[in-house]
Amino acid sequence: MIIKLEMKKTENKEMSFEDNIKKLEEIVDKLASGEVDLEKSLEYYKQGMELKKICEEKLKKAELQIKKIKIENNKITKEEF
Repeated sequence: MIIKLEMKKTENKEMSFEDNIKKLEEIVDKLASGEVDLEKSLEYYKQGMELKKICEEKLKKAELQIKKIKIENNKITKEEF
């Protein structure tokens, strides 16, 4: 399992939510294995926190979109934002 630490924030933001979660799970597994030295652990931790933030932002955006969907007169409409 190879994790690219060099990925930029913009690359992570462009990735799908599912891909970011998968990458975050890989980082957690790697850290939990205990086979990573301290310096690498810190790098993984920083990247994991960045991915967590990106995933939270994507979830919040999805939640807002769901809240914008209204049911009016038995018709479902979506408000644009």
